[in-house]
Amino acid sequence: MRVLAIDGGGIRGLIPALVLAEIESRSGRPVAQLFDLVAGTSTGAIIACALTKPEPMTAAQAAAIYEQEGPEVFHRSLLKTITSLGGYIDERYDSRGLLDSLNRHLGDARLGQSTVELLITTYDLQARQALVLRRSDDMSMVDAAHASSAAPTYFEPAHIGDRTLVDGGVFAINPAMLAYAEVTTEVDVLASLGTGEHTKPLPFDEVKNWGQLQWARPILDVVFDGSADAVDTQLSALLADRYVRLQTRLDEASDALDDASPENLAALRREAEQLIADRSTDIDRLCDLLTVIPPGTPGSP
Repeated sequence: MRVLAIDGGGIRGLIPALVLAEIESRSGRPVAQLFDLVAGTSTGAIIACALTKPEPMTAAQAAAIYEQEGPEVFHRSLLKTITSLGGYIDERYDSRGLLDSLNRHLGDARLGQSTVELLITTYDLQARQALVLRRSDDMSMVDAAHASSAAPTYFEPAHIGDRTLVDGGVFAINPAMLAYAEVTTEVDVLASLGTGEHTKPLPFDEVKNWGQLQWARPILDVVFDGSADAVDTQLSALLADRYVRLQTRLDEASDALDDASPENLAALRREAEQLIADRSTDIDRLCDLLTVIPPGTPGSP
């Protein structure tokens, strides 16, 4: 069983999209022919749906959408900035830009039509429980991707049927362990793609007097980072060389989920290119593992 897991991270999803484009280029195969299960959280869920829908995008096409449409998704009008007090008393962004992009690129595709097994994370606020969406769920890919990427304080929750759903990152910013738990047979390889690690320190003198208002957004980053690192440690121990984590420090690009400025998009692309260069040997090894496919394996061409 060949498994792909893609982290959440907003506009930083450009990084795993570019890494997957490199994997597709080196292997000569699309993602849907390389993996049997694709798991995604938030921006990773959007990529997962785009690359496994009935007429899949290439990863390069998905990356181009981040660069071309990201500024519209993360656009704040002056009125929205004022009425939300910069996102402190209301969501920071109107969801229409995100939904327009999802509808444009995912169309009427449904989870049950995905070309491989799919796992999408979200959280049900009314039921107060984590929710994992699969091909067996009767839901459109647009709704699933929207629910998984409705990050608190950034977008309003997704109201789908009788559910109120928010970003799956609140419990699984890195969905790789959930994907591992989903597999009932042996995992041949698990590729886990990050969206860049935070590098900005939070020193004691800065945070010691923070209250709820100051912690509102930074605490999300702290929780996201900590849970992603925990999953990485666990899977490294469980799978050893069958586990490949491709992650990078954001030494140049902003670690903000919503910085879709031209300058930061260019920096995110450079971060991805540096990651690919630094981990070229690991990417080659991953491609070798993925293309050694036993006859009849699901997802094989």
